[in-house]
Amino acid sequence: MRIGILLISLVFMSCLHSCAQNGQPKLPSLQISDSMKLTEEQWKEKLTPEQYYILREKGTEKPFSGKFVFTKDKGTYTCGGCGEPLFTDDMKFDSHCGWPSFDREIAGGKIIQTEDNSYGMRRTEITCAKCGGHLGHIFDDGPTETGKRYCVNSGSLAFEPEKSNTSTPLLQTIVLAGGCFWCIEAVFEELSGVSGVESGYANGNTEKPTYKQVCTGNTGYAEAVQITYDTSLISLEELLEVFFAVHDPTTLNRQGADVGTQYRSGIFYKNEAQRRVVEKVIATLNKNKAFDNPIVTEVSPIKNFYKAENYHQEYYELNKQEPYCKMVIKPKMDKLHKIFADKLKTKK
Repeated sequence: MRIGILLISLVFMSCLHSCAQNGQPKLPSLQISDSMKLTEEQWKEKLTPEQYYILREKGTEKPFSGKFVFTKDKGTYTCGGCGEPLFTDDMKFDSHCGWPSFDREIAGGKIIQTEDNSYGMRRTEITCAKCGGHLGHIFDDGPTETGKRYCVNSGSLAFEPEKSNTSTPLLQTIVLAGGCFWCIEAVFEELSGVSGVESGYANGNTEKPTYKQVCTGNTGYAEAVQITYDTSLISLEELLEVFFAVHDPTTLNRQGADVGTQYRSGIFYKNEAQRRVVEKVIATLNKNKAFDNPIVTEVSPIKNFYKAENYHQEYYELNKQEPYCKMVIKPKMDKLHKIFADKLKTKK
């Protein structure tokens, strides 16, 4: 009989050694932040019933019922009452006790430890130093080098996922060819969101070609511009909208009087995402019969790009009085200012 009573007592004490604490003893005397000194009615309005039961009444959720028991996501666990950061994902471990467990806390005195003698036991309660909310208990049976196990109720916590560092960079580049690069460069230099335009030679067969070599039409190169743009300010779709408006994409290997493969219409993309956008835009233009003739623009991955000689850079800006600039480039610029005034760096 005595042995049976002893076994029952041991089981009962073992259960109490978990995070469970269903009593409602008074909160310990803490230096709670003035901004968190709310009335109980205010706390009830601020918290869900489950959060209030745990944080304010020192209740305990059932083992293995909390939403953070098995989570392994990267991020920070904060106090569900005030948002104070308490733990990070690398502090969490699976203790098989039924509640989220951590081997240490974020430094800075964010958690207060208080002696808890309820249920005839001597334990250490942990509470949020900022708002006084009950979190759980801490034990000296942790498996890591700290030897600690912060046994915490999921209902007393909130979670902030780690911000991803794999987002697409805001700055991207694409290479466009639409006849003489003097014309295309001048157009895109004016667009808001474009941070750089460089005239050069794209997708040819020789290394470091010269302008004289490219002009023969035997190198495979197209006169092109490499455009650097901020995707938060201007999209690739918008760039292509301008591109197809300021040159004729239906004439093979020529733009007006400029004839030869070096003057072909071409889009040389840097990645698959760009390719999908390009093909979608062209398909839409063809479907809507935007041009009288089929679009013959070459769409290819960028193979190489060589910057043209210095005197080709910003040619229109530096040579506006030249006959070619007046007769060929200026009409394109006038069209740009009329149709795309809202996309210009300096509104016209």
